[in-house]
Amino acid sequence: MTIPQIQIRQQYGQIGIHAERGQQEIEQPRPEISMVQHRAQMNISRSEGYLEINQERAWDALALGNNLETMKKIYSMAPEIAMRGIARRVEEGKQLANLLYKGNAIADIAKGWRQRFPEFDFRGPASGLNVDLYYTPSELSIDTEVGSIEYDVRTNAPILQYETGKLDIYMKQWPNIEITVDMSV
Repeated sequence: MTIPQIQIRQQYGQIGIHAERGQQEIEQPRPEISMVQHRAQMNISRSEGYLEINQERAWDALALGNNLETMKKIYSMAPEIAMRGIARRVEEGKQLANLLYKGNAIADIAKGWRQRFPEFDFRGPASGLNVDLYYTPSELSIDTEVGSIEYDVRTNAPILQYETGKLDIYMKQWPNIEITVDMSV
């Protein structure tokens, strides 16, 4: 007795896909910027310096000072000078009255007729420090105002363009099952 034989052949299905890529374009316009700058301000002011020179003591030492001050000095010295002058005249009188004086008393007294009065010095003291200098420096003031910058920025949205690609899906091979039964054996 013969056993029939069964043969089964199977063929798988295949799907075919054909795809083309899509194309994409992106463009980004630059932003628009406007800028306003406010400059910083600086104000500088100063007062002028002041130099004061006082040379009254120098003029006083040269006897060329203030007339009123010179007259005050002379006035304050006058009583003492007058007393000295009287004392000198008394001495000259004693010299004339002295019978035992050796020499010519009148001639000796006459020699001093051109005598200056050295004790009558109304000049101030001489010194290299008789001129006084006083300096007042200038004052400086600086005022500043801070500057600023104002920005106005307008951004632009990106421009997108996209073209879709083609997509083809198809059956490249259909599935198939083939069954054969062999009874001839």
